Amino acid sequence: MEHLGKSVFEADPGINAGSAATRGRDSLFLMAKLRTATSRTVDVRVRNLSPGGLMVELPYPVAPEGEVEVEVRGIGWISGRVAWQTEGRAGIAFDREIDPQRARKAPNDAQPTVKRFGAAAFKR
Repeated sequence: MEHLGKSVFEADPGINAGSAATRGRDSLFLMAKLRTATSRTVDVRVRNLSPGGLMVELPYPVAPEGEVEVEVRGIGWISGRVAWQTEGRAGIAFDREIDPQRARKAPNDAQPTVKRFGAAAFKR
């Protein structure tokens, strides 16, 4: 059998490498609020987030190219427009870039609580 010279375990640089659509996008799961131009606010699930936009799962369709606002934890309300929509999902393009890492921080900049136990806690 002839060796093709490429391992199947190496990343293929042709797949999404450096494409504008995937660069800087974080896959995640967090809840947010989406407000439409009709002032209707609904809870949505954010599935990925980038400086220029996000993808949400939502319970009902929204108007294509419609103006929306999204409240994301750690960032606040961000205005944008519906860039695309398909069965239960929509892509929102922001009007301004954001720092997506702020959404990953604990609410209110709280530091995680670390409990320390003395040696007595481990005695039986």
